[in-house]
Amino acid sequence: MATTLIKTTSDGRKLEVSGLAILFDGQLEAFDLTEVKMHPNRRKIWEVHPEATHIAGRVTLTKEEAEAVEAAFKKAEAEILASPAAINERFRIAMMWRARSEGIE
Repeated sequence: MATTLIKTTSDGRKLEVSGLAILFDGQLEAFDLTEVKMHPNRRKIWEVHPEATHIAGRVTLTKEEAEAVEAAFKKAEAEILASPAAINERFRIAMMWRARSEGIE
């Protein structure tokens, strides 16, 4: 799975998306984005980074950077869903639900 560079911080560390994970300086930072307006410390975040719209773990993102993360997530999800293992798992789950609905367990 490809790694997508989102931004490089002022101290040279990279924020990247690899698969469905957000990595900061090569270490797992988050699995999703949070809108700053929904964050409990939004006032402090906006004091330090007024242009921030989203946050991934400890890293703030602008609207454009957040859109790049979402696009990388969509691409990775499409790759995962197209894999033979994922297709087989979806069929297995569908058959299990069908058997349950028919009273077979």
